Amino acid sequence: MSTGPIERHEVATAAALVQAGSFTPEAENPLEEEAYWRAVQATRAAGGDVLVARRGDEVVGVVQVMVLTHFQHHGGVCVELESFHVREDRRSQGIGKTLLAAAEELARSVGAYRVQLTSNVARLDAHRFYLREGYVQGHAGFKKLLEG
Repeated sequence: MSTGPIERHEVATAAALVQAGSFTPEAENPLEEEAYWRAVQATRAAGGDVLVARRGDEVVGVVQVMVLTHFQHHGGVCVELESFHVREDRRSQGIGKTLLAAAEELARSVGAYRVQLTSNVARLDAHRFYLREGYVQGHAGFKKLLEG
């Protein structure tokens, strides 16, 4: 298995992984490859990346690594992980752990003082995974969808 930055030809497969793992799959459309590729480019322009895990030529995991400059911690750099998904039939094979390690290495390379993420309250297996990997559940997250 290998991990690394997503390549243009892998976008539809990675978007399909996000859709398959989403509680709102109707919000995703893997056929809109250009929209997802623009997100990759914007993430890269800000110092982050979208990483994928590969088994051979097959994309089996994805995570977006977003670099943020906080107005706290002396203007410190923080990394936010989003869209972290491993293909369901490939879970519990070390893919998530390897992908998370690659995301953390990218965070270190940009001088981040912290890596953070949110996870839906219903994702108990994911919560156990993050706790095993040294993450601390310390905050309650809130979201509001904006219309219009």
